[in-house]
Amino acid sequence: MKQKASIGGDLQPITLLKPKFSRERTLESALKKRMTVRSIAGKKLSLQQLSNLLWSASGVNRKKGPFDVPGITAGSASNSQEIDIYVALEEGVYRYEPLQHTLQPVVAGDLRELAIGKGQKAYGASAPVRLIYVVDIGKFDKAGYQEPGLQDTETQKAYYYVDTGLIAQNVYLFAASQGLAAWFHNCDKAELSKKLMLEPNQRPLFGQTIGYKKKD
Repeated sequence: MKQKASIGGDLQPITLLKPKFSRERTLESALKKRMTVRSIAGKKLSLQQLSNLLWSASGVNRKKGPFDVPGITAGSASNSQEIDIYVALEEGVYRYEPLQHTLQPVVAGDLRELAIGKGQKAYGASAPVRLIYVVDIGKFDKAGYQEPGLQDTETQKAYYYVDTGLIAQNVYLFAASQGLAAWFHNCDKAELSKKLMLEPNQRPLFGQTIGYKKKD
C-alpha cells in the first residue's frame, strides 16, 4: 500500500557521506556513455551513491566562489544558486542543502509519482530516486551582482531554465560514469506545489529520475 504524504512525519535529517569517486573514470568516457534511459529498476542506491549524486548535481566544490559565496558544481546567474533540489525517496521528500551536504525533511510519504509528468508515469515507476528541481525567485534578490536581468521576469525564466539544465547535465554525467540510468522529464507542478508546501516565490520546474537500468 502506498504511504500517504504527511507534513514532517517521522523523517529525520540525513547527513550525507563525503563524496568519494574512483579516479579511473574520465569525463570523456562519461560523455561517450551519457544517454537518457527511461526503463529504471527499483533497486535502491547506497548512501554513498546518493551522496556522490547530490554533490555532483550542485554540491560545494570550493569555499570561495563568485561574490564571496561558496561555489557549487553547477553555474547560476550571478551565483544566485536559485535552484533547490528536492529528493523524492520512498519514505518521503527531502531538500538538499549543499553547504552542509545534508538532506532536510520536507514531507513524509511516497511522492515519487508526482515528480514526473502525468503522461509519463508508466516509465520508471519504482525508481529509487527522483529529483525535483524547484526555483526560488527570491534568491535573485540576494545575488552578489544585481544586474538588471535578475529582476526582469522573462530574463529570470531564461536564467533558471538554463541553470536547471546545468544541474541536470551534471546528473547525467554522474550517472553515465557510475553505470546508472538517468532521465530528465516534466513533473506534476500543481500537485508538487501543494504537497511540498512551496512559497509563492517557489516553482517546481522539472524532475529527473536516477537508478539502475532495468534488465531486459
